[in-house]
Amino acid sequence: MAAACPTRLTPSDAPRRWAASSPVWIDRSTDAGSWDAYVAAHPGGTIQHLFGWMKAVSETFGHEAFALRAVRDGVVRGVLPLALVRSLLAGPMLVSVPYGIYGGPLADDDRIARLLIDEALRLCDRVGARRLDLRTTRAVDCDLPTCDDYVTFQRDLPSRADDVTAWLPRKARAAARQAEARARLTVEYSLDRLNEFWTLYSRSMRRLGSINYPLRFFERLIAAFEPRWPGSCNVQIVQCDGRAAAGLLTFHFGPIAMPYVSGWDERVDVYGLNQFLYANSMQHAVRAGCRIYDFGRSRRANIGAAAFKRFFGFEPTPLAYHRWSRHDGAGAWLSPGDARWSVPRRIWRRLPLALTRPLGAWLAKSIPG
Repeated sequence: MAAACPTRLTPSDAPRRWAASSPVWIDRSTDAGSWDAYVAAHPGGTIQHLFGWMKAVSETFGHEAFALRAVRDGVVRGVLPLALVRSLLAGPMLVSVPYGIYGGPLADDDRIARLLIDEALRLCDRVGARRLDLRTTRAVDCDLPTCDDYVTFQRDLPSRADDVTAWLPRKARAAARQAEARARLTVEYSLDRLNEFWTLYSRSMRRLGSINYPLRFFERLIAAFEPRWPGSCNVQIVQCDGRAAAGLLTFHFGPIAMPYVSGWDERVDVYGLNQFLYANSMQHAVRAGCRIYDFGRSRRANIGAAAFKRFFGFEPTPLAYHRWSRHDGAGAWLSPGDARWSVPRRIWRRLPLALTRPLGAWLAKSIPG
């Protein structure tokens, strides 16, 4: 979905209006500037709501993007980014947003959010989508059911980077310090080291029995965000004795720092390496002016991931995703917690990286995160 490509509205795509003293029009936006300005000003706006996220998704995976926008009196009053994922595993679905933990409508009020959701449901009919997945942080007053499978973890950062170590819980602080003291660790933040990071990330995903996203997706996200928001994308590499041992791709947007994906080399045996990685990331976020660290979502059933985040002093906040399915359970087996994944995941861990890296990137087109 390139901003330069105009959208041709068919009769079924025609703007719809809300019966009120001042009507609201729903259209399909191609104006990245006004869209991003609305997202940046909205208290619930995230980097994954930005026009550039959908552009990177569309360019990398080929998913058709639908940028639904609510306009009243010539002013943007709400946005809903969507992508049509034609999954080989679960059939066509509309997702807001693919490969992100947040999404759904941003609007001035729930009435406008409902208009956007209603238009998304009509869009499901027009494109034949079996499922609508809105990754909202809070429930919208609408008729769609909510899914409480996920929680997120956020915590206010201290005002000074030097205070981060003392701000961490005792055990996390001790582990990070021990890693730094016992191993010759160095840290570099550089977008030029994205390839090294992806090597670590894809290796970790294989070890976890999960697919990796393609390198070009991260390249396109950086290309979409860095020119407009310098410093919004951060590639962090931790080296041990000059060897890349762990890495993190973190996004900064507004006051929030959000680590997106990580990776580490299990052959580098350093106790506390991950604690050091994240503690350093938090210090870097404070120096960049961030006030909140968003540790991302975890499935409620994934006790290990949640425990790791609690180890850093973060407590869970429920996420209220809205989901609609044309048939009960459509697409549900794409959840990594589904029992049908257990055998494929065990096999995946045994496959060579030369196979899992390209195959994972291909499968990611059908599994939108």
